[in-house]
Amino acid sequence: MDYVFDLGRPATNADPFPEFARLRESDPVHWSPAMKAWIVTRYADVKRVVLDGKAISADRLTPFFRSNPEYQTGRIENLVRYLGHWMVFRDPPDHTRLRRLFNKVFTPTAVAALLPNIEEIVALLIDGMQAKARAGAPVDFIADFAYPLPATVIMDMLGVPRADLARVKVWSDDIALFIGTAQVAGNKYLRAEEGARAMAAYFRDLVDARGREPACDMISSLVAARDEREALSADEVIATCILLLFAGHETTTNLIGNGVYYSLRHRDQWERLTSGEAVEPAVEEWLRYDGPSGALARVAAQDLDLGGRAIRKGQRVFAFMNSANRDPEAFVDPDRFDLGRAENPHLTFGHGIHFCLGAPLARLEGQVTARRLAERLPRLALAGGPPDWHDSLILRGVKALPVTLD
Repeated sequence: MDYVFDLGRPATNADPFPEFARLRESDPVHWSPAMKAWIVTRYADVKRVVLDGKAISADRLTPFFRSNPEYQTGRIENLVRYLGHWMVFRDPPDHTRLRRLFNKVFTPTAVAALLPNIEEIVALLIDGMQAKARAGAPVDFIADFAYPLPATVIMDMLGVPRADLARVKVWSDDIALFIGTAQVAGNKYLRAEEGARAMAAYFRDLVDARGREPACDMISSLVAARDEREALSADEVIATCILLLFAGHETTTNLIGNGVYYSLRHRDQWERLTSGEAVEPAVEEWLRYDGPSGALARVAAQDLDLGGRAIRKGQRVFAFMNSANRDPEAFVDPDRFDLGRAENPHLTFGHGIHFCLGAPLARLEGQVTARRLAERLPRLALAGGPPDWHDSLILRGVKALPVTLD
């Protein structure tokens, strides 16, 4: 077909769902010359990509790095060194070992114990928005709530001082340029390298300090993590800290920002929250309708057939979960935003061995947010026109969200 899917087009980036619907109907496994990759859009095919760890590899960094001129000249050594240890980029047996060790630290009990801290941070952030509104200052829900909430939660969990939030954000934003950004001025890889270098140096100091004098935080737990065979290396601990801080707040910021945006845009749904309806199905709909992770990137580990198309070894595959989550074969009335949706088997957190470890924490933060905003700010409303969306294939979120409180 002559049609070319390209998220780099501003209109498509702002609202990709008509394009997803077109592809699901006419070319569900689509080769995009613009992206030099396969675009997978149907629920069943996306689920297969996520589950098939033999034919489809999560290690998309190694072939990318080897083909990148900056790698060949040694100019992105920290990206290679640390992101290469991220579980999301590893296949078994490396992934199995890392996940087994990490599971000893990131337990359901540890997540549940964070509830009082999350409640405290949410209350403080709502207080801050109210203070800005009383002073006549504009309130940006992303900058004033959706970003600092998950970032502060994960920093507290790791044992990172809250006072360092601003500089951590700079490093994280630079790394985000590497994780699927469609367009950016300048050399995004060198900027991401600088972010990785600075964050790694920062965490190395903390890891060394916890090795000498453990504290009651996750960095100390990662340093001490053991199983019957081995421990995490220093580089693996540092890489995991970077992953937790980056993924733990970037995606949850988008979950909360997108969810509140659509709830306020669909006023009847917001009123369901303010009337006291359950927040658990509401957050699941936030995750499904326009989720925080637009796509998963994979690489074909061998030749395979997917949806009747021949995919060759080494070709990139983008499994668009946000398209799968709107597939009418999997959801009733999928384009309807319904905070009371009963059946909601969305794929936002992935599936199988790579199911998101942070899912319970993200859900908890989303539920506390929905409950407390509805209770304390029932007249919260959008201010301004349609938001600008980040130009990322992987991370789906709005850049800013002006709101009024009364």
